[in-house]
Amino acid sequence: MAAPIRTLCCSAVRRFSTSCRAAAGEKWRKEHGLARSGSEYGPLTDLPDWSFADGRPAPPMRGHVRRKEERESLARRIVMLNSEVDQGMEVWQENQEEAKRMEEHQKSLLLKPKGKLLLKKKPRR
Repeated sequence: MAAPIRTLCCSAVRRFSTSCRAAAGEKWRKEHGLARSGSEYGPLTDLPDWSFADGRPAPPMRGHVRRKEERESLARRIVMLNSEVDQGMEVWQENQEEAKRMEEHQKSLLLKPKGKLLLKKKPRR
């Protein structure tokens, strides 16, 4: 008799890596002050792909418009956060000055030396 034949249709095991992928050249670009990848910013990303033969610029592409809007919103957020930090610093300074005034006021309420103690504290000339 013939041995039974087993089919291995679904027994293949797929393995995948869960480690971080290393972008090619990312370390070199960071060391030289460039973007992490070649497509984040720069002339290949920011400049138009073509122009009219008579020299007129091409209309902006969707990706260019999207990146421009992202940069503008980021700039607005930076300005807003910077103004919040400035306001926070002003409030902090006012609180510090108020605390100093309160401390001086508390010192002024303390009892003053009288009699012989007052004479001892005066500096001699």
